Amino acid sequence: MCARMNYRICKECGSEIDREVLDEYYSICPTCGNYLRVHAKKRIEMLADAKSFHEWDTSVELNISDLDENYLKKLKDNFQKHKLHEAVLIGEIEINGIRTAIGVMDTRFMMATMGHAEGEKVTCLFEKATKKKLSVIMFCCSGGARMQEGIISLMQMSKTAAAVKKHSKAGLLYLSVLTNPTMGGVTASFAMLADIILAEKEALIGFAGRRVIEQNIGEVLPDGFQSAEFQLEHGFIDMIVERYELKDNLYNLLKLHTSKKSGKYLRRDVEQAENRLFTSRIQAWERVKIARAHDRPTSKNYIEHIFENFVELRGDRVSEDDHAVIAGIAKIHGQNITVIGQEKGKKNLDDAIYRNWGMTSPSGYRKIMRMMIQAEKFGRPILCFVDTIGAACGKKAEGEGQGLVIAKVLELVSDMNVPIVSIIIGEACSGGALALSMGNEVWMLENSVYSILSPEGYASILWRDNTRAEEAAKQMKLEAKDLYRCKVIDKIISEKVPVTVNNMGDTCKQISDEIARFLKDYKNKSELYIKKERYEKYRKF
Repeated sequence: MCARMNYRICKECGSEIDREVLDEYYSICPTCGNYLRVHAKKRIEMLADAKSFHEWDTSVELNISDLDENYLKKLKDNFQKHKLHEAVLIGEIEINGIRTAIGVMDTRFMMATMGHAEGEKVTCLFEKATKKKLSVIMFCCSGGARMQEGIISLMQMSKTAAAVKKHSKAGLLYLSVLTNPTMGGVTASFAMLADIILAEKEALIGFAGRRVIEQNIGEVLPDGFQSAEFQLEHGFIDMIVERYELKDNLYNLLKLHTSKKSGKYLRRDVEQAENRLFTSRIQAWERVKIARAHDRPTSKNYIEHIFENFVELRGDRVSEDDHAVIAGIAKIHGQNITVIGQEKGKKNLDDAIYRNWGMTSPSGYRKIMRMMIQAEKFGRPILCFVDTIGAACGKKAEGEGQGLVIAKVLELVSDMNVPIVSIIIGEACSGGALALSMGNEVWMLENSVYSILSPEGYASILWRDNTRAEEAAKQMKLEAKDLYRCKVIDKIISEKVPVTVNNMGDTCKQISDEIARFLKDYKNKSELYIKKERYEKYRKF
């Protein structure tokens, strides 16, 4: 009995692990690295500042008639064994001084299946957090619905989802952490409705269980199916976090959402000073080649050099994560901002293939919309790095509605309440680039190009001869100086010499300074003015 009290056994490698050792190792097996399940109070101890946890709603009475006696006995046995009334612990804590509401599910109580009491406590968590204007962190784990409560268990999905929506409409942050296992009705309700979804590595996450699926389809599922890694690949979660890094990650995300949505802006009094026009003798086709150069910085390079605390968020919440789009939250000049960039991936051929040469797919545009909607919720300005030869084309893209989803991005941007700045850093071709180029301000690097189509595509359509690309480039008026003259863009970022990954310091400083000016200019503009200004900017064309 004593050994069982002081040791836990790893189910992966069979090691007996002293509980004090487990406490030091974040309940990770020191022998094989397996993540052992963590009890609710232990989760809170791992995160909370000392003595900062205050529990809410310690117990909920079951308000269901005709419950089976065996079930009631099982509930009583679970309480006596684990001193838990339900499978959810809720309250508020501080993480490095930032106060937040927290909910933690505990698999010791009937495998954390969701019954009336669990649904009630999750609902109370979001309702109380909404009243207190607190963010919510929810640690999710569950075997699914509480079968013994029948249809009442099913109703908890609707109830909790509605509470999450009210919290979201109040402009408050919700972070969910999916742990092993997160299944059934919990997955299909509050677990997947967070603004940002994190998961522990190798956690089982899904709706129907593996055995049920295999029986239904008559096939054996592959290894890794429904794992956290599977969900990340298919675009349903933002990131996988190591347990020992979880507190730092959650703190950073909370910190990036501490500034309040201002919602008030004042009209700009004077026009911006004109940019100097460049007299460089570089020809149009040379600009195209510079914009395509292997060593020209990509969105990722600029993000790494310009912003602080960038946290990348992934997935379109439909089918996958498009690697041609890199997006997330960052801080610059003391302000939180949403950053979205088309990423060509020029490190090597494998990287370019991985990024699909920056050609954004329908899932990428869905990710862009998700990030923009989230930015508007939290009142964050949006910065877009534009660099693509065009949207992804092909059977898959067409089958997923490429034209429709680009139209939806344009529609969304036209009505955004937050200021948007678009920076063309390389090539910007066709509607695939336009989706990220409808900013209140649009800037271009001096040696970037912006056009209706690539010169090769233009020549192919106009003259049915793509070898005339150089001639097409000259005719297309795709250089920054041309586009500034016709007011398609608002500013040119100078390049004393063509910018590369090795000399980008001066360019990054110029961009950073302009972002500071942009944020200052738009700090006090009204939401109505921001939308009207953007509408009128494109109405004149």
